[in-house]
Amino acid sequence: MRSNLWRSVSLPILVVGLAAPALLDCGALPKVPGMPGLPGSCPDLASVDAIANVDFAKEFGFDAEGAAKVKGAMTAGVEIKGLADSIEADLKGACGKLASDLGAKPDGDSAEAACKAAAKAIGDFKAKAGGSFKLDIVAPKCSASMDAMADCAGKCDANVKGPSAEVKCEGGEISGKCGGECKGSCSVEGGAKCDGSCGGTCDAEMSGTCEGKCDGKCDGKKSTGECKGKCEGKCDGNVKGECKGTCKGSCELKAGAKCGGECTGSCSVKMEAPKCSGEVKPPEMSADCKASCDAQVSGKLECTPAKVTLKATGAADAAAADKLVAAIDANLPAVLKVAIGMKDNVIKTAGNVKAVIEGVQGGITGMVKGGPAMTAKVGLCIAAPFKGYIDAAASIQANVNVSVNVQASASASGSAKAGG
Repeated sequence: MRSNLWRSVSLPILVVGLAAPALLDCGALPKVPGMPGLPGSCPDLASVDAIANVDFAKEFGFDAEGAAKVKGAMTAGVEIKGLADSIEADLKGACGKLASDLGAKPDGDSAEAACKAAAKAIGDFKAKAGGSFKLDIVAPKCSASMDAMADCAGKCDANVKGPSAEVKCEGGEISGKCGGECKGSCSVEGGAKCDGSCGGTCDAEMSGTCEGKCDGKCDGKKSTGECKGKCEGKCDGNVKGECKGTCKGSCELKAGAKCGGECTGSCSVKMEAPKCSGEVKPPEMSADCKASCDAQVSGKLECTPAKVTLKATGAADAAAADKLVAAIDANLPAVLKVAIGMKDNVIKTAGNVKAVIEGVQGGITGMVKGGPAMTAKVGLCIAAPFKGYIDAAASIQANVNVSVNVQASASASGSAKAGG
């Protein structure tokens, strides 16, 4: 009987509610013909903190289990919406600037439109310049806080024991502050003496491979240019080997050496503020809590910037080639943060959140115990946010796709001839 009532009465109300979003922004709910006035108004459901303060059983007539499921789904939804908005803003800015630098104007005001314009402009400029292009990429690496996951798990699921909850890192590396011996590599981005093998730039003489001009000796012979072998001297590019001065990049430490930066690998004592470059696996907890925590942690990913170098060869229009190289070098790294660094993590997270929300959405009417008026209130106050969360998950997938398309356009090695 309840299900029939939902279909015959509440769905029309829901349609009205979706058609007039203003009705869903708190304030008094409208009266429904043939039904008493709906109880109360929509509570604030716009943030995680606001949702935490809502008594879903009292407000919407859910049973205890239903109230917990809906609250968990809405919390996950708000987190995924925040992540989607962040990705949208980042890509809109990066792709929009890339398109603008190449004289292109997006057909719309979204990140998707900006990235489509950027990808097309890159192809057009390659055709105009002629010749061929080669893109070298040092990929960004994004890491998620393991402490944040433990803290979220403890707050969301009563069966998980707070910050001490066991969180694992799968398919990636753990990095963090190490107060003891670091076995692995040490990030010295700020610049420091490397007691081991430097991978990055060196401000003094070095000995090893040089991705640039070697001023000194190359394989034992005097050199002032590119070196395909072992360089001993000054290198104006990235190095891999001994640095006799300050190393900026990563440092493969010698046994027993102390790390002056961030350790990636294992630490002889408990690592502080550990981060995982793979999948952060929380302890066993409810699906809605996992989805919520995944979204929260994904929204706070820390990413090293990508490094790109576009090289043009045999360009017929040198000015066009130079303009393209400058635009790519300046703007593509921010696009690659999404296309490479965040891609797998956020797509999986968005899919999990979407599945949780759709699962709760499918059984929500059966959870309501407060009669037709409460059922109608659920339709008016909860249906629109749920739709927005699902749209946000779809937005993440779409924006990842267009960011990958921009990467593919920039990476294409060949170029059509002008007019081809």
